[in-house]
Amino acid sequence: MKLKPYRRKINYYETDQMQVVHHSNYARYLEEARLDLMEQVGLPYGKMEELGIIIPVLELHDYYTYALHFGDTVEIFPHIIRLTPVRFSLKYEIKNPEGQLLHTAETSHAFVDTEFRPMNLKKRYPEIFENMQQYVEDESI
Repeated sequence: MKLKPYRRKINYYETDQMQVVHHSNYARYLEEARLDLMEQVGLPYGKMEELGIIIPVLELHDYYTYALHFGDTVEIFPHIIRLTPVRFSLKYEIKNPEGQLLHTAETSHAFVDTEFRPMNLKKRYPEIFENMQQYVEDESI
């Protein structure tokens, strides 16, 4: 199933004196896109919290190709590339409206409960796991 990209405009406060986005902001952009993705797959963050599901970041890898600048509009395409009962990984593509690839990134996450104990999502919430499976894409994206 196809997910819609997350669209946002770069704010001035996210940039340095050269109006280039500071590298620390990319993690925020990925989180915004991930929250949007979770909502699209039927698991908005509010519902996750109600169910006691937390998805901490285990890894984050950024690959900078072109700088983002103040005023730019970007589309972030998150892709679920791996899903197991206790972990999942995403690949992100940040593009300008013309489709030029500006940045790629990958994150991996665990499913844990409110005590930060690993959670087997497939056993605890099989309907959520099955729904997420529909959105898993090829890793080579």
